[in-house]
Amino acid sequence: MENAANIQDDNQLTVEQAIANLQGEDLGLRVYAAWWLGRFRVDAPEAIDVLIQALEDEDDRTNAGGYPLRRNAARALGKLGEQRAVPSLIKALECSDFYVREAAAQSLEMLGDSSSIPRLIELLNDQVPGTLPAPEPPQLAQPFDAIIEALGTLGASDAIPIIQEFLDHPVPRIQYAAARAMYQLTSESTAGYNQYGDRLIHALAQDDLQLRRAVLSDLGAIGYLPAAEAIADTLAENSLKLISLKGLLEKQLQPTKPEDLSPGAIKVMQLMDALL
Repeated sequence: MENAANIQDDNQLTVEQAIANLQGEDLGLRVYAAWWLGRFRVDAPEAIDVLIQALEDEDDRTNAGGYPLRRNAARALGKLGEQRAVPSLIKALECSDFYVREAAAQSLEMLGDSSSIPRLIELLNDQVPGTLPAPEPPQLAQPFDAIIEALGTLGASDAIPIIQEFLDHPVPRIQYAAARAMYQLTSESTAGYNQYGDRLIHALAQDDLQLRRAVLSDLGAIGYLPAAEAIADTLAENSLKLISLKGLLEKQLQPTKPEDLSPGAIKVMQLMDALL
């Protein structure tokens, strides 16, 4: 458990207080406590317990039917890396709240448990009863990008035919999520393997800054080395470009010893130095 004395925000909140607040009656304090426990990576067993319980909360509900506390709890559980949260997060994929499902998919990706793959595929096919679309335009039926990214990270090769269909989705960020996942799920020996990474490089020229930021994240996640220079030249914050390049560097370092740096790793390090 993290030291409560060293984990404080401006309000001097402690781990014990956050856990107590999450079980209290003040809805505002409960929502904040769930966020706080994830923000400070409080992996105490009692914190995990109350966050899992919060995934079924019925008290904190917006006029539009959303569940803010459940959203924060789902996000927090992914950050805490506790595998026993997996069954509850899979169940959260059935929640009517679009953003609870999105947070649950993202956390299941972070936890890396393949037992969630069948339910994620059902959700991608929009086959989970009782789920509602996003409350604002384009009012997607499901958080497709979060689901697709999770399936890619989890190595869900059975989902390839479904994910391929999203390469032509009208929402660009979903197209890019599909390209990211297809790169992760396609064998390097497959013809056209690099087309998915190259597609993301081309997307860095998008006029929309938010989309460029998303693509930087996608390229970092797959560690696509040919994108290194394009990442460094992208019109976006240096901090985001550095995070993306770090993803490339980590993939280059995986099979090698520090003293045996590949030319690709050296190139990425040079680009990172130039951005600092």
